[in-house]
Amino acid sequence: MPSKAPAAAKTERARPTKPKKGAKPRAREPKDISREVYDRREEETRTELLTAQLSLVDAKKKAVLVIVNGLAGSGRGENVNLLGEWMDVRHVRTFAFGGAIEEENELPFAFRFFRDLPKRGQVGIFFSGWYQGMFEQAAKGKKLDPSSILGLEALLADNGVHLVKLFFDLDRKAQKKRFLELESDKDTRWRVTKDDWRDNAEHERIHAGAMSVVRATSTPKAPWQIIDGSKPRAAAIEVGRALTSAITASLAEKSDAATKDKKTKLSLPAALPKGRLAKATRIEDVSFETLEEKAYEDRLERAQRSIALLTRHKRFPKHGAAIVLEGVDAAGKGGAIRRLSRALDARLYEVVPIAAPSEEERAYPYLWRFFRKLPRHGRITVFDRSWYGRVLVERVEGFATPQEVARAYGEIVRFEDEIRARGVAVVKLWLTIDKDEQKRRFAQRQSLEFKRYKITDEDFRNREKWDAYVEAANDMFERTSTKEAPWKVVGANDKRFARVTVLEHIASQLDAILR
Repeated sequence: MPSKAPAAAKTERARPTKPKKGAKPRAREPKDISREVYDRREEETRTELLTAQLSLVDAKKKAVLVIVNGLAGSGRGENVNLLGEWMDVRHVRTFAFGGAIEEENELPFAFRFFRDLPKRGQVGIFFSGWYQGMFEQAAKGKKLDPSSILGLEALLADNGVHLVKLFFDLDRKAQKKRFLELESDKDTRWRVTKDDWRDNAEHERIHAGAMSVVRATSTPKAPWQIIDGSKPRAAAIEVGRALTSAITASLAEKSDAATKDKKTKLSLPAALPKGRLAKATRIEDVSFETLEEKAYEDRLERAQRSIALLTRHKRFPKHGAAIVLEGVDAAGKGGAIRRLSRALDARLYEVVPIAAPSEEERAYPYLWRFFRKLPRHGRITVFDRSWYGRVLVERVEGFATPQEVARAYGEIVRFEDEIRARGVAVVKLWLTIDKDEQKRRFAQRQSLEFKRYKITDEDFRNREKWDAYVEAANDMFERTSTKEAPWKVVGANDKRFARVTVLEHIASQLDAILR
C-alpha cells in the first residue's frame, strides 16, 4: 500500500530565495499537488529510490550523505521518516546533531561527524550536521567563516562521499499555520514550543540569516537544494527524487583509480606560504651526531623528568599531544617510544601502531581511522607511523593515485590545524639512518632471535626504493611542516643521540603548547 502522504497545507507562495550559484533552484507551483497525483508519483519515486539504493549497496563505490536543515515546522522530520519507509533501512544511518558534548569539544571540529559517517554502499542522513552553529550565528547577524565547513565538505567529496544538502524553507504565514495545526491536536501539540513561536515572530531575520549560510556554502561539489515546506506532498516527491538523483550520480562517478591514465605523473601542490612554512631539514642534509654514554644518561634523565613534569602541569588537563613518529625502516622508532613511555603515567598515553588499512577502514575516507585515535585533553597518543602514509608508502608503492596524493598534503595540514585548534600539540619526528647503518641493523635483527620478528621481506623491498622514499619525505617536509606543527628530522645512526633528541623535542613542543 502507498505510504501516508504528508498533510497538505494551503499557503501563500513562500518567499523566493536567491542562493549563490551552485544551489539548485526549486520549481514552484501555485499550490500543493493533489492526493491522486501524489499517489501516482509516490509509487514511481519510491521504486526508483529503492532500486538506486540497492545498486549503491551492491557497488560499494561511494557513500551518500544527506545533510538536512531548515526552518522550524518545514517538514524535515516527516520527510526523513518517509525516506525510511521508502528505502532499505538496514543500509541507512540517521543521526541528529545538537550542541557538542564535553568529549567532542576536546577533539577536532570534524571528529563527531567523521565518527558517524556512512561507509561505502550506505546512505547517511545528518539532521543539522555541521551547520547548526553556523545557522545560529547567522540568525544573530554574526560574521560567517565557512572555511572549516568548506574544507570538510571538499575532503569528503574527494574521498568517496557524495553530498546532498537539503534546506526546507517556508514563509512566516505557512509556518504559523503549521504550528496552529500541530497545537490543535493533543497528540502533536508537544512539538510546538515557545522557541518555535519566538522564531516565527522573528522569521524575517532568521530566514535572511539562513539564506546567507546557503549562499556562502553552496559549491559545485556540494550544492544546496531548497525544498518548499509549504507544499508537503510535492516536497516529499522532490526529496525522494533528489536522493535518487544523488545516488545515481554517485554510481556514475568514476573514481581516481578508474580514470587514471597509467602515464599520469604526480603534480605536487605549491609549498606552504612563507607565513606558515617552518623550514625542515632535507634528508640528504642531515648530520649524524654521536653521544657518549655519560652525556646520554644525563640528557635522557633530564628530558624524561621534563616530560613527566609537563604532563603533570596544572594546565595539561586542558591540552594533550598527538606524537607522530615516522622514518626509514630500522631507524629506532621503537626504542625512542620505550624511552618516552618511561616518562609517562601509563594511564595517560596510548601507542597506536599504524599498518595497512583493514577492509572496514578502506570503506571510509582515509582520515577516518585516525580521527578515532586522536587524544582527548589530558592524554597523549603516540602514532608509530601515521596519516602521512598517504604521501609516503602509498605514493611510492602506487596504492594511492597521483590525484589522491596531491590532495593529501592540503588535507593533512587542515587536519592538523583542527587538532591544534583544540589545544592539542602535534609533534612530528622523522628518524633517518644511512644505507650502510640500515644494512648493519637488518643483519643484526636476522641474527638475534628476540629481534627477528622486526625484520620482514617488505623491509628489503623498501630498501630497493630508498631514493623514492627520500624524495617523498622531502616533498612531505616542504608541504606539511608548519610553524605550529613543524617536522623535526633526526639523524639516528647513533641510537643514544636519536633517543635524547626525540625526547627533548617532545618536551619543547609540550612546553610551547602549555605556554
